[in-house]
Amino acid sequence: MAPVQKWQFKARMRARSYNWRGTALATARLKAAVSEIKKVAKTDPVAAADGVVSLMERIWPAFQDIDTSSGALGTAVNRTLDEVIPILIAAPADHAITSTWLERLFEAVQNDGVQYLAPVEDRWGEIARYPDLINDYADRLLWVVRRAWANHNGFEYVTGTAICLSCLLEAGRYAELQELLATRRSKFWSWHRFGAEALVRQGVWEAAIAFAESVRDTANSPYEDRSIDRFCEDLLIRHGRADEAYRRYGLVAAGGTTNLATFRALTKRYPDRDRRQTLIDLIKTRGDKGKWFAAAKDAGFLDIALECAELSGVDPSTLVRAARDFCDKEPRFAAVVGLLAIRHLLAGGGYDPQVSEAADAATHLLAAARQIGAVDWARAELGKLADGPCSSERQLFRHAVEVALARDIAGNLKA
Repeated sequence: MAPVQKWQFKARMRARSYNWRGTALATARLKAAVSEIKKVAKTDPVAAADGVVSLMERIWPAFQDIDTSSGALGTAVNRTLDEVIPILIAAPADHAITSTWLERLFEAVQNDGVQYLAPVEDRWGEIARYPDLINDYADRLLWVVRRAWANHNGFEYVTGTAICLSCLLEAGRYAELQELLATRRSKFWSWHRFGAEALVRQGVWEAAIAFAESVRDTANSPYEDRSIDRFCEDLLIRHGRADEAYRRYGLVAAGGTTNLATFRALTKRYPDRDRRQTLIDLIKTRGDKGKWFAAAKDAGFLDIALECAELSGVDPSTLVRAARDFCDKEPRFAAVVGLLAIRHLLAGGGYDPQVSEAADAATHLLAAARQIGAVDWARAELGKLADGPCSSERQLFRHAVEVALARDIAGNLKA
C-alpha cells in the first residue's frame, strides 16, 4: 500500500472547480502542486510518486471547463508533467503499488478529454518498470491498435496507442514494434519515433536517422518536423558529428520565443562555434533579415544590426529604443539607427506606432550626433526626411520630425 500523505493540492483540484477563464489560476495551482510534491519527494519518494498519480487523475476533471484556445494551459500542464514524471519513474515502489498506480493512470488516460496526459502515455513503459507489467500493457493494447491500423479505408483512433508503443519499446520487442508501425497507412512522428528509438537501442543509429527522415516524407506539422530535426541532431552530436548536426539540423531545429532566444539557444548548444558566424548562418537559413536586428544588437554585432535595420522587416519601435539605449555608449550606432527609425516610420513601417516615436527618434539622433561632432549632418538628414516622400497616413509623424528639428535649431541659436 502506498504511504498515506495529506495533499493540499487535492482540495484545489476538484472536478469542474475552474471556470472558462481559469487558466491563470489553474497554472498557479499546478505550480503549487509541483512544489508540494517535490518537497515530499526529498524524504518520501514513494509518497511523492503517489501524489503525482493523484495530481494526474485530477487534471482533466478539474480543468475541463477552462478555455484552452490560447494554448497556455496546455503548455502549463506539459511543463508540470515534465517535472513530476521523473519523480514517478524514480520512486522505489514495489510491484503491487506500481500496478495500482498504473490502473489508476490508465483510467485517467481513458477519461482525459483533450489528451493532457499524452506525456504520461509516451513514458508508460518507464513508469511500469516491472517487465511483466510492461508486457501486460503492451499485450492489452497491441491487438486493438493492430486492428485499427490495418483498416486503411478509415481512421480509428485508439486511446492508449502511445502506451502500447512505449511498452513494446521498453520490453525490447523491437520486431513487433516495427511490424506494428509498418501497418500504418500514414506516418506520424509522435508514434514512429518509438521505431526510431528502437533502432538506436539496437545500435544502428544511422538507420534511425534514415527512419526518422522517412517519416518526414508525409504531411507533418511544423512541430513534428522540428521534433524530427532535434532527434537527428542529438544522434549526430552524440556520435561525434557536431558539424554535420549543426548544418543539417541545428540551424532549423533551434527554437525560442524571439530570434534572440533562438540565437542564444543555438550558441549554447554549439559553444565551440564562432558566435558571429552562427548569427550569419541563422539569418541566411531563416530569412527575413530585418527581424534579426534585436538579436544582432544584443549579441554585440552592431555592423550586422545596421544591415538588418536598413530592411523593411525591422520594427521601427525597436530601432527607437536602440537609439535611446546606445546614445551614450555607441553614439555612431545610435545616430544611424535613429535615422533609420524615422525613415521606416515615415514609410509606413511598424505596427500601430505612436507619433511620439518619430520625435523621440529625432531627439536621440541629434543627441548622439552631438557626441561625435556630427550635428550638421544629423540636421541635414532630418531635413531631407522631412522634405521627402511620406506615407499618407504618416503626415503627423513627419510634422513631429519637423518640430523636433526646429526646436533643436532654435535651441542652438539661443545658446
